[in-house]
Amino acid sequence: MDIIFNCPECEQELEVDSSGAGTEIDCPSCGEKILIPQPGTEGTRTATPTDTGNIPLAPGASPVNPISSSAAAKVEMHLKVPVHAAPAASLIAKPTVVAEIVSRDSDKKIRIKTIRHTDCIEVGHDRFDEIVSQFLGKVGEKNIVSINSINYTFLDIGTQKLMTEYGVMVIYKG
Repeated sequence: MDIIFNCPECEQELEVDSSGAGTEIDCPSCGEKILIPQPGTEGTRTATPTDTGNIPLAPGASPVNPISSSAAAKVEMHLKVPVHAAPAASLIAKPTVVAEIVSRDSDKKIRIKTIRHTDCIEVGHDRFDEIVSQFLGKVGEKNIVSINSINYTFLDIGTQKLMTEYGVMVIYKG
């Protein structure tokens, strides 16, 4: 015989074998420690394992599928769905598509310029920032669609090792 009762914290309906009465368990829904009540106390009801289809069980026999009558198989989750009076606000802003921005106000073609860091080193001097700044100044701020950093790998001829470097990819109207 099973005892059916509700968790005092979250009101989850629980069904436990009557042999567990008086023991403390964790609620499978909210995780709070609860005491299994005695059969016949207020707020409880009893159930017998009669869910065996149309075939009656012989006295003392157990169901064919013992899992179907276990407490784990009978746990029901009664979840509440939040109701909002106003429409839900979007938490993620959808970015505008680059092609849409460009097509609105220009008939110029989209171009891409990739500037690699290794191409900007001259006689031991690193001119990467200077070269990128010159290019961006030449293109003009209003024509720049996006600037993206890139990482790439190449084989260094002197050391015969794979080297990882960086650069920028500029997408612009021109």
